[in-house]
Amino acid sequence: MRLLLIISLAGLIGTCSPAAPILDQVLETGELRVVTRNSPTSYTISPDGPTGPEYDLVRAFAEELGVTLVIKTVESVSEILPLLLSGQAHMAAAGLSITDTRREFLNFGHPYESVDVHLIYKLGTGRPRSIDDILDRSIEIVASSSHVEILQKIQQDYPDLTWTENADVEFADLLAKVAMGEVELTVADSPDFNIQRHFYPDLRIALDLNIEDQIAWAFPRRTADSLLARADEFVLSAGDSGMLTRVHDRYYGHTKKYDYVGTRNFIRHYESRLPRYRAMFEEAGAEWDVDWRLLAAIGYQESHWRAQAVSPTGVRGIMMLTEATADYLGIDNREDPWASILGGAQYFARQTERVADTVAEPDRTWMALAAYNVGFNHIKDARMIAESQGGDPDTWIDIRTALPLLAQRKWYTQVPYGYARGWEPVLYVNNIRAYYNILQWLTDQDGTASEEPPKPPEGGEAT
Repeated sequence: MRLLLIISLAGLIGTCSPAAPILDQVLETGELRVVTRNSPTSYTISPDGPTGPEYDLVRAFAEELGVTLVIKTVESVSEILPLLLSGQAHMAAAGLSITDTRREFLNFGHPYESVDVHLIYKLGTGRPRSIDDILDRSIEIVASSSHVEILQKIQQDYPDLTWTENADVEFADLLAKVAMGEVELTVADSPDFNIQRHFYPDLRIALDLNIEDQIAWAFPRRTADSLLARADEFVLSAGDSGMLTRVHDRYYGHTKKYDYVGTRNFIRHYESRLPRYRAMFEEAGAEWDVDWRLLAAIGYQESHWRAQAVSPTGVRGIMMLTEATADYLGIDNREDPWASILGGAQYFARQTERVADTVAEPDRTWMALAAYNVGFNHIKDARMIAESQGGDPDTWIDIRTALPLLAQRKWYTQVPYGYARGWEPVLYVNNIRAYYNILQWLTDQDGTASEEPPKPPEGGEAT
């Protein structure tokens, strides 16, 4: 199979006539044609338009070149190489890892990320602790992915190792099959696993098959050196400016910490508790132009969707409003579910309005959530600290670093509003991001998401 692929690709290369350097073609036509994968870790279409880590980076690159970005999406990794070699795409931004086989046909730019490659199993099926333990178990992987080469290398020492390659699935599909018991094992990169384990809490890592696999943009060999050089300049600059870190946090920041019990409870409560309040969240979200799923995520973080919840500090109700906030909103009974949810939506919308106009989404939403938890004045203090440290007060990644400093005397004595338990809003936002992500997935799975939901914040791989 691999020999036939090489012969066909060689034919593509051999029939190509000499052409101008690709960068010259891009600048002359005013278009940068990029092939990517339709995947949460690369590129997806949200209610607000295209989104995804690869999309954010390549869009910024196209803007730097002063050209229009033209995206070509594929469902299978195996479709990428022919599109590059035939000239239909100038480059691939698809979370491709650098492998020996790919180097035969492609040049890779400077790596912008590294991922770990895991062997995944389902809790309760027996954890494999060595390669010997998987020789008699079914393994299914994505065809043409870097995982094929990893297993081939292992097979040199373990000839009895076998697996099935599937060209019609994505990595998330195979993780779902393992979770459903349809396949015993699969191979997944850390970003895919970190996202999908929130949806399938029984997924577990059996073995690490590769550590720090390098990820980079790919270009056809011998024809793309000029474009590759400009791309390398962009990636290095994006690393120095913090863009790479911000993009990574936007899509993966909420996936790093994982609570197995909490995730299972959330999914159970989605089925048992949310139905009685869902229409209220939807109506309140529509009234205040907030995605109802984000409001529901706030409500779950606050009370686990319990209308009579009361904290030791006296906040109460589904949205855990303080007495002062309830008075400000004109709410008489904080334990009335509709009043609490509508009040919470109004209060969150108010915090969003107070965030500086210079703050873009999704950072604007994360700062508003933090303000909902700790108070907007402490967000103002955190902005001052971030700026004093040379950070960007308009980015959540710098605000979340500054907030915990409000608990240190050295810092809280230097700002107008003083001490705050600044680590709490950071954890608060991280939890809500995780709950919101799960709610998006659950409503998409059961087909009950609003047809035209209010604007949501933007989310969140080697192949």
